[in-house]
Amino acid sequence: MPKNSLSLFALEHSQVLGKAIAQQLGLALTPHEERVFEDGEHKARPLQSVRGRSCFVLHSLYGEPTRSVNDKLSRLLFFIATLKDAAAKEVTAVVPYLAYARKDRKTQPRDPVTLRYLAQLFEAVGTDALLVLEVHNPAAFQNAFRCSTEALDCTSLFAATLADPLRDRLGDRLDDTAITVVSPDAGGVKRSALFRQKLAHRLGCHVSMGFVEKFRSAGVLSGELLVGEVSGRHVLLFDDLISSGQTLLRAARACHQQGATAVWALAAHGLFNKDAETVLSDPMIERVFITDSVPLRLT
Repeated sequence: MPKNSLSLFALEHSQVLGKAIAQQLGLALTPHEERVFEDGEHKARPLQSVRGRSCFVLHSLYGEPTRSVNDKLSRLLFFIATLKDAAAKEVTAVVPYLAYARKDRKTQPRDPVTLRYLAQLFEAVGTDALLVLEVHNPAAFQNAFRCSTEALDCTSLFAATLADPLRDRLGDRLDDTAITVVSPDAGGVKRSALFRQKLAHRLGCHVSMGFVEKFRSAGVLSGELLVGEVSGRHVLLFDDLISSGQTLLRAARACHQQGATAVWALAAHGLFNKDAETVLSDPMIERVFITDSVPLRLT
């Protein structure tokens, strides 16, 4: 796609990431304006013509005290529709963190399948494609949408990022029994297995695999069975996101109880809700690695 036919927008609260992406691509963000009226209604519009252009709109759908997930979602949907009305050739929504992606199936009678409803909203305003990062359930995500979708994963990024720190930390102890990648729940095993494979390739040695069982009912977590060998090993907990941090902390404790020498936590999205700062300062988790899909909000 020629750069001169491309328009890249970053809505408010995604500007920092948007500017970094634009710089990496050798582009400038296309100017737009966003206004909020006294009654709380809002509007956004491009300040340059988008007729016949391929438009990309960046907006990460995480909640924060000054702007809810639903507020951000409505702004994104309205702006996509505005671009289509302005004769854009195609519009791709770039949503590093996709809200509601975890609600992809019914877990209780009469439960909503919110991811499917979200897909219908994007399609209703004319979204041509949706690009997300490390979505909770890739299969459910792909099946929910009729428009083109692309779910990027962070496994290669984390493998490249951690290779040198692991070599420095383990030194001569880096061998086929030094590291175990652990998924903090059974649902993330495929994601963790892919990361394990890429990390092993980077390090040139075998990396083991494990998972911790997890059950959630009415917001209460239970289950502490650890499957995999972690005794005397450096453990890497790999998940798609960190919300309260309770899931990772439970998994870290289970690993230490089985003799792990150290536990590092990795996640694409650092939401850090509720008491996450207190949880993640627990000595059970030595280091935490995240991407910038959500701005870091810990103090």
